Amino acid sequence: MDKEYFMRKAIKLSIESVKNGGGPFGAVIVKNGKILAEASNSVTKNNDPTAHAEVNAIRIATQKLNSFDLSGCEIYSSCEPCPMCLGAIYWAKIDKLYFANTKIDAKNIGFDDSFIYDEIALPYNKRKLKTTQMLKDEATIAFKEWENLDNKIEY
Repeated sequence: MDKEYFMRKAIKLSIESVKNGGGPFGAVIVKNGKILAEASNSVTKNNDPTAHAEVNAIRIATQKLNSFDLSGCEIYSSCEPCPMCLGAIYWAKIDKLYFANTKIDAKNIGFDDSFIYDEIALPYNKRKLKTTQMLKDEATIAFKEWENLDNKIEY
């Protein structure tokens, strides 16, 4: 199977998702030329704002592999991933991303993530989300314990 096959599968998932009451997004994760996981957007179906196609597919793939590390995998997304999904793809260590529609295409139909990109660049006190840092000294204890842990599993 070739790259176009996997992308067409992601696109088909996005179309089926719309027909089934989900958002117009699909994703497929491939390892060694075989589909490891496939998913569509289920935000409204699951009442879960993190249930984007890419995140859903990552969850399935990590469970199948019993590993949080998806090195050696590729992801095919029907649309350029949002900031959350792109972050998840990086955290999962997926080797390569392919996408069809762009974030501008998504913005044009009401899925506008540009405000998130803009907000991240702002200082905390300028963000729309009221943000306050507190109890840093107490929270640092966990970081110090992690840093000194001999048998930690790094990710």
